Amino acid sequence: MTETAFYILLSLTEPRHGYGIIKRVEELTDGRLKLGSGTIYGTLTKMQKDEMISIFADERRKTIYEVTGIGKKVMQAEMVRLKELHEHVLRFEGEFL
Repeated sequence: MTETAFYILLSLTEPRHGYGIIKRVEELTDGRLKLGSGTIYGTLTKMQKDEMISIFADERRKTIYEVTGIGKKVMQAEMVRLKELHEHVLRFEGEFL
C-alpha cells in the first residue's frame, strides 16, 4: 500500500468529502504530506474499484467517501505489516549509525 493510500484510509475513520480528506491527511502528518486533487481522486477511484471505499452524496450533494468492511480489513493487514517494519527499525537502527 502506498503512503498516500494509507493516509487516505486512515483519514476515513469517519465519512469525509475530498477536501476534508486532504485537510485530515495534512493534519495527521503535521503538514508533511500535502495531497493534490489529481493524486487523491485517482487513489479514491482505485479504492472504489477495489471496494475499499464507498461513495455517496450528502444533503448538499457533495461526494462523501466512507471506508468499507474490505477497506477495514486491508487497513488492519497494513497496520500489522507496518508494526513489523517498526519493530525491525528499532531492532536494527543502531547498525546503520
